[in-house]
Amino acid sequence: MMFDWAAQPFFTVVITFVFGPYFAARMAADPNAGQLAWSNVGTVSSIIIAVLSPILGSIADETGNRKHWIAFFATIKIISLLGLWYAAPGSSLLAIGLLIVLASIAAEFSIVFNDSMMTRLVDSKSVGKISNIAWGLGYAGGLIALFAVLLLLAGSPTTGKTIIGITPLFGLDPAQGEDARITGPLSAIWYFVFILPMFLFTPDSSKHVALGKAVGRGLTELGATLKDLLDRTGLLKFLIARMIFQDGINGLLFLGGAFAANMFDWQTTETGLFGIMLAFVAIFSCLIAGYLDARMGSKAIIVICLILLIIATSGIISTGPGFTLFGLAQLSSDDTGGLFGTMAEKVYILYGLLIGLAFGPVQASSRSYLARSVSVEEAGRYFGIYALSGRATSFLATAINSLLIWLTASARVGMASLIAFFAIGLLILLFTPYPANKTDK
Repeated sequence: MMFDWAAQPFFTVVITFVFGPYFAARMAADPNAGQLAWSNVGTVSSIIIAVLSPILGSIADETGNRKHWIAFFATIKIISLLGLWYAAPGSSLLAIGLLIVLASIAAEFSIVFNDSMMTRLVDSKSVGKISNIAWGLGYAGGLIALFAVLLLLAGSPTTGKTIIGITPLFGLDPAQGEDARITGPLSAIWYFVFILPMFLFTPDSSKHVALGKAVGRGLTELGATLKDLLDRTGLLKFLIARMIFQDGINGLLFLGGAFAANMFDWQTTETGLFGIMLAFVAIFSCLIAGYLDARMGSKAIIVICLILLIIATSGIISTGPGFTLFGLAQLSSDDTGGLFGTMAEKVYILYGLLIGLAFGPVQASSRSYLARSVSVEEAGRYFGIYALSGRATSFLATAINSLLIWLTASARVGMASLIAFFAIGLLILLFTPYPANKTDK
């Protein structure tokens, strides 16, 4: 569970709520160009992750050892995150985007190896509870990191002070984006410190197979597993459903903060506070979902969460300055001053809280859904395919977003495509057995 605590600040602080919006809205001269570049970074990352995750999962099954791989990718992730400090306004979007790509693929590959440990360490009855609690713990880590950034590091570009009225620590200059750039090194240090308990105390195994032989066997086993999926229709349906709705989740995670920053001209303080609200809600929703998962089953939790995500995303894309529900409901355009001063911003936050309710449990219960559906011996390759199913077409979500922004010059139209991913994934899941290795629904 400490692995989730260690890993989450990268996704919360860097990708979604602080550095991502900074990259899209402030590094580039044109916000739409920045949003497009950020979307393209997500597309490239997703393609690489989709191709290599199942291969690495199969290799892990053959070697048995997960920690060596996690350490290798942790090194890449930490070095890449340290490099984000140099992402000053006007810096090369290509160079900084490459660092995000490296950090993203290293983070996702590490998750494949960590998740595949679950079937050996946790019994089927407890896996849903453990998975959801771990996910909630991750959000708690992200929440603390966000608080640290907002209270101590992120200053207003106009006043130079943080929201508690102090000068940012280390003499950070908000006008140069240093409050956002520092999130890279901060997440790197956090990750290094808090993955140590996993290395020190979590048991690992090794089959003492040479790497070259393990690669050959792993590729052979992966091919056999992919063929086997054709006969295991329940697992195939689940992985397809998850592939589609996870695309929408990845798109929302990668693009949501930048979308809000561009829509309302939010700075680091506003996007960070928005993230804190969502993370705070997500912590408790994961804890509750952990207990409900054991009683209702993982499938029921996922279905409820997908419905909430459809409602929330529809609300977000239908809201703008002075309106919501695509203009059917007009809102006061008066700005009361301070943070989130307009009614539209307050309504946007309410929709965002629905995302907070659903975001963690839908992913944690998906993880436990698969863990209940596969054996210990095949966990690595199936969690590799699981990672593939979460990334195989996720480039499609960001690519469609990029295409629609390019065609319409509207980030709102691009974000609207995410709803289809949630709806189609939900429809397939409704006809999928639970656990997925059963033949009846």
